[in-house]
Amino acid sequence: MTFFQSAILGLVQGLTEFIPVSSTGHLILSRQLLGLPLAGSISFDAILQLATAVALICYFWHDIWNIISFKNKNLILPLIIGTIPAVVLGLLLESYMDTYFRGTHVVAIALVAGSILFFFAEKFLKNNSYPTGVTIKKGLMIGLFQCLALVPGFSRSGATISGGLFNRLSREDAARFSFLLSIPIILGTGLKKLLDIYQGGELATLEHSLFIAAIFAFISGILAIHFLLKFLKNHSLNYFGVYRILLAVVILIWL
Repeated sequence: MTFFQSAILGLVQGLTEFIPVSSTGHLILSRQLLGLPLAGSISFDAILQLATAVALICYFWHDIWNIISFKNKNLILPLIIGTIPAVVLGLLLESYMDTYFRGTHVVAIALVAGSILFFFAEKFLKNNSYPTGVTIKKGLMIGLFQCLALVPGFSRSGATISGGLFNRLSREDAARFSFLLSIPIILGTGLKKLLDIYQGGELATLEHSLFIAAIFAFISGILAIHFLLKFLKNHSLNYFGVYRILLAVVILIWL
């Protein structure tokens, strides 16, 4: 993999991991456009998630410290309970992730389905006032929405933010909880895949490419987090929904 290819994959991962347009879906498309094979790419992509997990930890360090130091005890149980569904389902479906779920037709369908979810979530928010705070029940419900992100094209942030809106959170509160909820999953997935390729002896051949891609993923990830939190203060998810539908049309026609 060249410097240019590594940098592009890193940028795509960092930007689309947090902006609700699907990082996995965009990485699959980027690999095809760059002429790179999809086989085994899930390990490389998962390790890039480590860089974005570090970006999350750096950006939300103050929130994380308040949680682990019990200054913000209200979020501890919702985050723990909300993490369980994606962990269980991810382990059950792991063997299918690098085969059946990696096709461009799957990405296109999931992009459209995710857009429809955004539209309904925004409609629900418009018609319902929202209280403040995340409860254990809301944490579990948002965690169930996170399971949708196992399908490339759905978007982890998009699914969980939509789940937050359906649970009557504001867009900004839903996004902040979404990002905090994603840290254990992204970190755990990345570390597991890193161990897998280390034990398989693949790390030495990927080391240079991974290092370059990780730097670009970290920097672009920080920028994407900041952008989305600011954007959602005054704008809806519908903008991303329209983009996703247009992208799905391009995929089906071109690829």
